[in-house]
Amino acid sequence: MKVLITNDDGIRADGLRSLYKALRERGHEVFVVAPMRQQSGVGHSLTFFHPLQASFVKDGDFEGTGVYGTPTDCIKLALGNLLPWTPDLVMSGINAGCNVGPDILYSGTVGAATEACHHEISSMAVSNNEFEHVDVMAKARHAVAMAEAIDWDNVPKRRVININYPKGPLAEAKGVRVCPQTSAVWQNSYEERTDPRGGRYWWILGEVPQDDVNAGTDMALVKSGYITITPLCFSFTDKTGLACLEKMAIPGTPAASNEKK
Repeated sequence: MKVLITNDDGIRADGLRSLYKALRERGHEVFVVAPMRQQSGVGHSLTFFHPLQASFVKDGDFEGTGVYGTPTDCIKLALGNLLPWTPDLVMSGINAGCNVGPDILYSGTVGAATEACHHEISSMAVSNNEFEHVDVMAKARHAVAMAEAIDWDNVPKRRVININYPKGPLAEAKGVRVCPQTSAVWQNSYEERTDPRGGRYWWILGEVPQDDVNAGTDMALVKSGYITITPLCFSFTDKTGLACLEKMAIPGTPAASNEKK
């Protein structure tokens, strides 16, 4: 396969480097376009107010293009300008920290994969439920094996396959579960502090209340030690809400009202 990989932790992140190595071990043609700097939490954002710059990065057997922008910038620039071919697959990750439940909306890892799926390119977001420095090579090889095993022709278009690995060695994972996203959301909390000049600032804290996490969903299962696979789609039209609104007497514009007379 021809594979484009990116992430939101930056082009020097261990997760991306492990994924690159695992793909090349299997003989895949790999092209890397990833942010030069940490971009966690930027979601599907784009750079509008300054030009994008890129640098070639070579480090031993690794090489790729680092972009001073967001993960979505990386995908758009790669597909529009940098790639010599259209990829068969886009893999985003391996992210430090899982992307389940409400994190899917905020994740730059998922945002990059989403941009690829909008172009009807098969895409995977891969995350690991550990923030500390750990060896993820075994998980990278497993993610590549899953990418090879999925029958992409039978996956509906414009979908992201969201993979999350539990904390700990791959050998200790309880298995693989295909599951839905949890509906639980973050309980917002910010810690207020004061800078040396007396100005106020805030650090985000918060948590997802565990009592709100639905059993059998991505967040519950990955915390229980399972590898989770969740297919995501990004058509935001609510058909139930659409039918509901169509039945309501919503005021029209003056021009529309005159047409009915």
